Amino acid sequence: MELNLVEMLVRSSCAFFVILILARIIGKKQVSQLTFFHYVTGITFGSIAAEISAQVETPFLDGLVSLVWWAVLTVAVSYISFRSKKARVLFDDKPSIVIQNGVILNNELRKARLHTDELAMMLREQSIFSFDEVLYAVFETNGELSVLKKPLARTATKEDVSVSAPAPQYLPMQVVTDGKIISQNLTELQLTEDWLMKKLSKKNIHGIEDVYYVQVLENGSLYISIKNASPPS
Repeated sequence: MELNLVEMLVRSSCAFFVILILARIIGKKQVSQLTFFHYVTGITFGSIAAEISAQVETPFLDGLVSLVWWAVLTVAVSYISFRSKKARVLFDDKPSIVIQNGVILNNELRKARLHTDELAMMLREQSIFSFDEVLYAVFETNGELSVLKKPLARTATKEDVSVSAPAPQYLPMQVVTDGKIISQNLTELQLTEDWLMKKLSKKNIHGIEDVYYVQVLENGSLYISIKNASPPS
């Protein structure tokens, strides 16, 4: 197999500088991959550049034209999105409020194809282990979660006011999701379904099928979200 060293070096160098120039033209949003559109565009740029720099069989000018045209389309779509709100929603989607006034909006989670396990993981990534701390949570178009804590969760810590802080009784953990009891998690917490149902009955909830999500909090109380519940005004 013949190695076209000079040709490969020239093609790679040209592709490198063309990508650099096009990236500068497209702007910082593409580099940060703010949305799914920018993510896909970034991958495609890399694939085209790799093809024209590493594959001898690919005509260099054809690949270069494809790369430049893709950049033109990206700039055009970005310009249209900048000028039109409807176009922004079409190309980039829009943020979804998944927790509003402390209530999980299961319909919005379903639209975002986000499970409560994933939502809990994203909260833990922000050092939030209890759903009870959250006032609002917004699932952004870049796949990240923005959280506004409840006012009491944002006040001075016990350390700040020199108050003793006992160790938490439980690690916050979900025990009901989409109307189904998670027996394994109850067992890990050394709790029973009977204990759970008694706790729910005190909240005038006598059937598990209408409950969307339940989490045991640090002090043994429950965070409860009912299916299709309307957030308090």
